Amino acid sequence: MSPDESVGTASAAAPAVTSTRARLALLAGASLLSVSLGAYELVPASVTPLIRDSLSVGPSAAGLVVGVMFGTAVLASLPAGVVLDRTNSRWALVAAVALFVVAGAWGWQAATNGAYLSLLGSRVLGGIAYVVVWNASIDVVGRSFTADRQATAVATFTASGPVGFAIGQGTGPLVADAVGWPAIFPAYTLLAVVGLALFWLPSRGAGRTEGEPAATGAALRRVVTNRGVVLVALLGFLAYGLYLFVNSWAPSYLTEEVKLGLALSGALSALFPAVGVLSRITGGVLSDRLFGGRRRPIVLAAFLVATPFVAGFATIRLVPVLVGALLIAGFAIQLCLGLVFAYVRELVAPEVAATAVAFLTSVGLAGAFVAPIAGGALIDAAGYTLAFAVAGAAGLVGVVLAWFAPEPK
Repeated sequence: MSPDESVGTASAAAPAVTSTRARLALLAGASLLSVSLGAYELVPASVTPLIRDSLSVGPSAAGLVVGVMFGTAVLASLPAGVVLDRTNSRWALVAAVALFVVAGAWGWQAATNGAYLSLLGSRVLGGIAYVVVWNASIDVVGRSFTADRQATAVATFTASGPVGFAIGQGTGPLVADAVGWPAIFPAYTLLAVVGLALFWLPSRGAGRTEGEPAATGAALRRVVTNRGVVLVALLGFLAYGLYLFVNSWAPSYLTEEVKLGLALSGALSALFPAVGVLSRITGGVLSDRLFGGRRRPIVLAAFLVATPFVAGFATIRLVPVLVGALLIAGFAIQLCLGLVFAYVRELVAPEVAATAVAFLTSVGLAGAFVAPIAGGALIDAAGYTLAFAVAGAAGLVGVVLAWFAPEPK
């Protein structure tokens, strides 16, 4: 079988979950799981001054407490996907939640004892739990909905990402004030256990079954050489890169160049990711309903609309125009951030769908990891205007790749 012969087969199988109520409960439980891990991932950023003072570390070391989870996800995602394609994703989620509980308790103990390296170790374990939850949930959600609702369901699940980030940012200081900052690490584990309980019963039969063929080594290799999978993964790299670049450097631009206060800059910049809760779901709904299951038009539109607003952002000084640019760019680029996960699994056979999702996750998060660092280097060397223009050029590359990306058949 050639690399492209498996195109479109992942959505062909009938879903194991036939009840609408069960599907919605399954989706709600998986989303709650993801929200809890997302809050855990970002919450240290909300108490960075406390981390620096308590552990006597600099800003880079404090930032690594968050960044190490992205790095772990980049490295662990593809191996996790290979395992998921050879086992049952439901039981993998149980194991991931158990790891999360251990990571939370470990992080609490390490932070209380002022053990920085041990704290990083706990975050690596949490990063493994996160990537398993993300990939396994998309696998189960994708299996549980019919082809004409799959993109809507998967995109709705991915909207849990910005919700979790917002909860972590908003509640972290409250937890720290109430019981001390080390408690931020186990604070969201109970939420994950509740999500797993909500997910478990309605998802029965949605994981890979004993009668379903396991992926062979050759089939797994075909995933990472499939032209369509590679193109969608590169689109994920660019989309996540733009997303994290703007998230990372818009607040600094507003503070340093537009001369807004730190609190106001942060509040305005928060509009960029916050609008994703709506736009990620919208991308799936438009693809399923308006375009009859076609994915490429949404991805193409996302890059076409976002690119000029990102490229020209650092030339704007008027606050109302900046707010409009953040809202439009944030809405546009996140139209495809959920959709690509439904898109990529539809390009391969069902037995390797989790690997395709994991490959996309790994490549996409590599973009999220690299973009803020590269952007900072550009800003230091040449200023904000050039850095945002280069980000816009990356968006143009996304337009070209989206134009040539195949549709699932």
